[in-house]
Amino acid sequence: MIEDYFRQVDALITGTSIVHSSSMTYDKRSTYIGFLRGSVYFLDGSVLYLQEFVNVQHGVERYMYAYHYQRPDSTFLSRYDNTPHFPSLPSFLHHTHEGTESTVLSACPVHLQAVLTEIQGLMAAPAP
Repeated sequence: MIEDYFRQVDALITGTSIVHSSSMTYDKRSTYIGFLRGSVYFLDGSVLYLQEFVNVQHGVERYMYAYHYQRPDSTFLSRYDNTPHFPSLPSFLHHTHEGTESTVLSACPVHLQAVLTEIQGLMAAPAP
């Protein structure tokens, strides 16, 4: 059921130690399909904007996802998404924008857990 997935996402966010707060909206489209969108605010002031359009009938199939991470001053850091705008990439549809939005690299499909783990690693790393 999509409500179970929504609860899992909430538990993941609230259970992540670097999260200060979050604001999420959940839109149930059917028993198994839903759309979620929100913002996750971290202890250092950075923010992750995320959205997923998912079907959970047979596992979690994400028709669309985007995870956009930025500094407290709104400076872009990275974004994972599966928008079909880079067909020449070997991993088409899946890609990441790193450092600048115009730097696009192939990426494996990524899930919120992996993105939060990556952000946690960035926050724990010593400043350059």
